[in-house]
This record gives sequence, C-alpha cells and structure tokens, in this order.
Amino acid sequence: MEHVTRPQEENEYYFEEGCYILEMSQADVDPEVSIARARVEPGRTTRFHRLKDTFERYIMLSGTGKVEVGDHDPVEVFPGDVVRIPPMIDQRITNIGQDDLVFLAICNPHFLKSIYIDSEDLRES
Repeated sequence: MEHVTRPQEENEYYFEEGCYILEMSQADVDPEVSIARARVEPGRTTRFHRLKDTFERYIMLSGTGKVEVGDHDPVEVFPGDVVRIPPMIDQRITNIGQDDLVFLAICNPHFLKSIYIDSEDLRES
C-alpha cells in the first residue's frame, strides 16, 4: 500500500545524538514531514543539539523525561505531553525513569542528517 508505512523494528538504529531511532516516514514518501520514534535508555541524556531550518515536536509516548529547550528551565515530561522546539534552538532530553523513554520526533520539513548540529561542546565553552 502506497499510503501506509509499516516501520520494521529491526530497522531501529543508534544515532550519534545518544538515542535509538526508528524512522516511520521516509523522505521519499513524505518530504514535508518526518516522523521517527526515539528511544532513550534509563539514566541516559542525549547530546545538546539543534536543527537548521527545521521545527521539531516531541510527542511523549512512554516513560518519564526531563527536557531542556533553549534557555528555559528543564521540564519533566510524561506520556501525552508535546514539546515544541523551533529551528536553531538547543535541545536535549534525559530519561529520569526506570523504563525506556519513548517519543515521536516530528520534523517539518523532513529531517536530514545535514541539518543536525551537535551543540554540546559549544555550550560548555
């Protein structure tokens, strides 16, 4: 079916940001929006990063996290919460629970590795 995508669990991969990603909608199918399932293991924190020209949203599915966006204070997030992250704003998330932290990462336009900017070291300077 051309209008249905069925991601395969075995296609999940580790991304340099510090989390596991399962792409759910590829650029060749939907170039305007990407949807990926992100998974952060207990006690882990992703690297500070920002996305060039791309607005990202996290839709929390399971687990408990602490999200940091820009200069705002860290906020605990729970299933059902939506986190909005404008382009070129630093972000990272920590799994503060006992189980995997799982959320959808929705990017507009579609996420490409070329728009990912690791800003961890920039913040520590």
